[in-house]
Amino acid sequence: MAGNIELRRKVSSKPDSDQVTANLMSRDSFSLDDHVPKTPTANNHGFFELPHQDQRNFMLLVLLYFLQGVPMGLASGSVPFLLKDHLSFGQIGVFSLASYPYSLKLFWSPIVDAVWSPKFGRRKSWILPIQLLSGVGMLYLGSVVEDLMATTGKPGGPTVWSFTGWWFFLVFMCATQDIAVDGWALTLLSPGNVSYASTAQTVGLTAGQFLSYTVFLAFNSKDFANKWFRTEALDTGLISLGGYLTFWGWAYVAITIGLAVLKKEDKSKNEEGVWDVYKIMWDVLKLRNIQTIIIVHLIAKIGFQANDGVTNLKLLEKGFGKDNMALTVLIDFPFEISLGYYAGKWSQKYTPMRLWCWGFMGRLVAALFAQTVVTAFPAEGVQPWYFLTVIFSHVFSTFTNTIMFVAVSAFHARVADPVIGGTYMTLLATVSNLGGTFPRFFVLKLVDAFTTATCHPPSAKTDVTSLKGPLVTQPFSCALQAEKERCENGGGSCEILHDGYYIVNIICVLVGALTFTLYIRRKVLHLQSLPLRAWRLVAGPPR
Repeated sequence: MAGNIELRRKVSSKPDSDQVTANLMSRDSFSLDDHVPKTPTANNHGFFELPHQDQRNFMLLVLLYFLQGVPMGLASGSVPFLLKDHLSFGQIGVFSLASYPYSLKLFWSPIVDAVWSPKFGRRKSWILPIQLLSGVGMLYLGSVVEDLMATTGKPGGPTVWSFTGWWFFLVFMCATQDIAVDGWALTLLSPGNVSYASTAQTVGLTAGQFLSYTVFLAFNSKDFANKWFRTEALDTGLISLGGYLTFWGWAYVAITIGLAVLKKEDKSKNEEGVWDVYKIMWDVLKLRNIQTIIIVHLIAKIGFQANDGVTNLKLLEKGFGKDNMALTVLIDFPFEISLGYYAGKWSQKYTPMRLWCWGFMGRLVAALFAQTVVTAFPAEGVQPWYFLTVIFSHVFSTFTNTIMFVAVSAFHARVADPVIGGTYMTLLATVSNLGGTFPRFFVLKLVDAFTTATCHPPSAKTDVTSLKGPLVTQPFSCALQAEKERCENGGGSCEILHDGYYIVNIICVLVGALTFTLYIRRKVLHLQSLPLRAWRLVAGPPR
């Protein structure tokens, strides 16, 4: 193993940490702010105007990001919907922890950036084994997930924590692959077209998540299948979760073999060792501008958390239906893809963080509009006008979300240093992801905490022989999903007196509006105006 793994060599035999950093940072390639500028000007080219090699490498990046989106779409989209019938919002909040590896990958990104095999290449050394492990993991989970889904949270069955652990593993694999792909993107594309890396990420991740969220959720729904594909109704959908995981497990294995055989990686020469990269990362973290962008990322997404994490689940709870939800997201997908492409071009025409601010304000409006849509759910069920309103709300929310994502990704790509590109990009992306994941757990818990609901016992005429559980004889709180099921199985009716979703969403929007007005907007526009030397540890040598 030692013969195939290269730990980047130090410049001298016994340098101290300051000397390592000074030697590394003093190289021309590390500074983008010499008297003669080193940063190529970003090109404003359409995709078909790119060089053929950039086009091919762009499509490769789309494929690699797409593979990340497949398990991510399940973990962050479809599985919570499948769990909603059995778990409370707080328990679904526990499952949301499965997405945390994307927000913690900074801790092991220097290892991915510094340890690699010259035989396979700096990035392929990680991408190939990680994708292979992901494929094997999906094959195994596909064979047991149906039983896990049916028994999670039940007496004698696995806890929601153990079920979450399996998905945590898959997301951990995706996060590690993402570190390598982010770093590779900075060298696969020519310097002037590097902003297309964010477009590739948006298109690839969106397509993978669309397939695992929208398409899977639609074909997994028995109502959708019976309505559009069957003449005789059945109790199952066209695709099971286990079968879907098994298919993509084998696809992962096949694509990984093809990547190993067909794609050659340019040779890299690096002098810093893994601890040097950690030292560099620590020095980068001490930069005042990096500290500012970290604070912005950690607080920026609080305003949208209730809308992102609860609105669709609340629609299902009110009776919108998984088939209608799947169709809504299906209609939304072409808008999301096209908006991702154009947002990438807009981020070159306008300054990325100004575009990000526009998306921020629109996203707050989208959260308020979504709450209005949930409140207006018709008593007679889903009507055509209401279905169209939900579609508009979803497209508007997606539009603002996509603008923010592409804009901040383009900004990260511009300020990141290619010498430690994987680590620098991962540092910026990690804090951005963390800002969207760490509040989710608490927001879902607060929805349960602010919800007040009472179970009313059935009337004396209720047929006890048809009940699925013990007869309810006394009122009790049914705010949590388990208590709601006990109420309904015992013939009772659960009446929601105060819905915590509305309270929490208003709190989130108010926090978002205040932080944006008082701090975020001013700071991000200031960061946008800074010269590139402000994002480097040292300036280049004088000329």
